[in-house]
Amino acid sequence: MDAPARATWRLIQTLPAPGAWNMAVDEALLLGMDAPGALPVLRLYAWEPACLSLGYAQPYQDVDLQALMSHGWELVRRPTGGRAILHTDELTYAVIGPPDEPRLAGGVLESYQRLSQALLQALLDLGLAVQSQEQAGGAPNIAAKGPVCFEVPSNYEITVDGKKLVGSAQARRKEGILQHGSLPLYGDLTRITQALCFASEEARQAAAARLLQRATTAEACLGQPLAWGPAAQAFSRAFATRLNLELQPSALSSVELEQAEHLAKSKYRADSWNQRV
Repeated sequence: MDAPARATWRLIQTLPAPGAWNMAVDEALLLGMDAPGALPVLRLYAWEPACLSLGYAQPYQDVDLQALMSHGWELVRRPTGGRAILHTDELTYAVIGPPDEPRLAGGVLESYQRLSQALLQALLDLGLAVQSQEQAGGAPNIAAKGPVCFEVPSNYEITVDGKKLVGSAQARRKEGILQHGSLPLYGDLTRITQALCFASEEARQAAAARLLQRATTAEACLGQPLAWGPAAQAFSRAFATRLNLELQPSALSSVELEQAEHLAKSKYRADSWNQRV
């Protein structure tokens, strides 16, 4: 797949932040894509404190709120689909661009495959023996049950030895396209099961066991922890080289900050959004 003509994107790296703020920033950047001269964005970030995110249409009833609060974890609903992710000890990336950006052209799968070239290159450069493979039948396993994102197979997911390493999802609006995803760097993936509802403790333990069979972390693959900084550097290098980009380091503008603050307060911290399903 040939890279499109060279283009300039913004590279935004933000300090670890609460989940509502992170989702608000992604949406603020997306809403700004219809402004004249707006540049596409590669954003790299982390979460503090740990936060459970629900997919756009995932039932709020999946959450064990008392357990979540007992761990000091937050809750937010993503603007993208999929199932629950516990964001902690990870690198999160977001790609935001207008509909006419060639790297985002076509359908969800086509644009994801194009962006995954950069994701795969970054992970290979970090020493991870990753692959991207089509699911049998050419489609996600929509019959798979369970509230955990990394437990559910998806098409062209990025894996190591058959275990899912990166989870990604898209949102598409008239202003543009948002794709974001998470790379678990280290830590215990099964922590997420402590914040979700299951029929019994046995069902919770079974879900944790399935998760370890189907997903992994960079640390588990490399035999040592992978820090956020080197991972972010690998991502920015790979996006620049594989997608033929000049990445321009950038900060959020005053307009973007104001929009993000409004969205965080009115939407991503609000029960009307987080409990909408």
